[in-house]
Amino acid sequence: MIAATGFHTEDGVLVVVIVVLLAVSGLLALAETSLVRMNRIKAKAMVDERRRGARQLARLIENPAKFLNPILLLVLICQLVSATLVGVVAEHLLGGIGVLVGAAFEVIVIFVFFEAVPKNWAVHNPERAALFSAPIVSVVVRFPPIRFVSTLLIGLANLIIGHQGESDDGIRPSYITDSELKAMADVAHEEHVIEHQERAFIHSIIDFGDTVAREVMVPRPDMVTIEGDKSITEALEAALAAGFSRIPVHNGQIDDIEGIAYTKDLMRAERVGRGEEPVRASARAAVFVPESKDVSALLRQMQEEKIHMAIVVDEYGGTAGLVTLEDLLEELVGDIVDEFDVEEPTVEKNPDGSVVVSARYTVDDADELLGAELPQGAWDTVGGLMLDLAGRVPAEGDSVEVDGFRLTALEVRGRRIGRVRIEPTQPRGLYADAGDG
Repeated sequence: MIAATGFHTEDGVLVVVIVVLLAVSGLLALAETSLVRMNRIKAKAMVDERRRGARQLARLIENPAKFLNPILLLVLICQLVSATLVGVVAEHLLGGIGVLVGAAFEVIVIFVFFEAVPKNWAVHNPERAALFSAPIVSVVVRFPPIRFVSTLLIGLANLIIGHQGESDDGIRPSYITDSELKAMADVAHEEHVIEHQERAFIHSIIDFGDTVAREVMVPRPDMVTIEGDKSITEALEAALAAGFSRIPVHNGQIDDIEGIAYTKDLMRAERVGRGEEPVRASARAAVFVPESKDVSALLRQMQEEKIHMAIVVDEYGGTAGLVTLEDLLEELVGDIVDEFDVEEPTVEKNPDGSVVVSARYTVDDADELLGAELPQGAWDTVGGLMLDLAGRVPAEGDSVEVDGFRLTALEVRGRRIGRVRIEPTQPRGLYADAGDG
């Protein structure tokens, strides 16, 4: 058994070194937790607020690998060296039993006071911890020996595990997803940071990038058009009766669109006595876009080319529908209704828990309204989903069931479904955060 030799001057020096190493490891543990929990958006916000240390913090967050690897290396060195020195001092003072005392000290004291305490404090005070530690870490990571050793060891690790999917900066790129942005808006709404309308607007902007022209267009059967041989007077009457400022002109069939007639052009022509001329003479060139075109790109095109209406064509070149600038804006801000529009409720909620929606109501909106996950496919609307499930054009009153819901056709016009009632087939909770319709 090893005998104690008493406390020496060298032991006092070792104690001082141990205290310094543990203090450094605690500081670095705090820095590691706070910086890892920080994101670029929050760091940029603090820079805009001109908070002390925010600029160093923002630079560190740009490339986490440059600070994280050196910090982890230094924490490991500090804790290993301090643990070894604790064992040496404990053996000098207490002999063989000092090894056990030193081990207990390392587990309890080092873990609690220099690992758990600083990290928990950083978790509860991430901004203060990050701003405090950022300037210190910025100096540490620029120290050449630390940077060299860290880079060498990380390079060795990458060589062992393989260099996979990393960027030129040596880190795997990380991106905030659409779902995370929506979740942030939801949390901000729950915490009363933003209003319900602001939350809905943020969701609309994010969804806007994933929407295509087919989802927002006025479908072919709902288009109001005029044959090119009709007179300007007849075209003007048709446009005014429909309440439209523009009307497509076709050459006998809707798949052969010749142009777009503007009511202001038609009124101007009629005032100068040209009312009996064919309307095609006053039509302007039409813009054609594929039904798969992203609405964000379409909106930019409309702005650049100064147009308010485009004809949507399918993969075979036939007319699938039309889309207007108002349709695109409604995707962002919701329905825009003027004094001439006859507004029909998009969603009607019944006391029995069922809802009645237009067949053109999108499946995605229905999922959000019902808290459901209805099937996705080649269809975009509730009406399209019901047609696919039924395998035919349903008659009024026909029903289909899917994923715990019953869809009933309440109104059918020819081969088109008008309105659909959706009701749960088993008891469910109240629809969470249902839209206003």
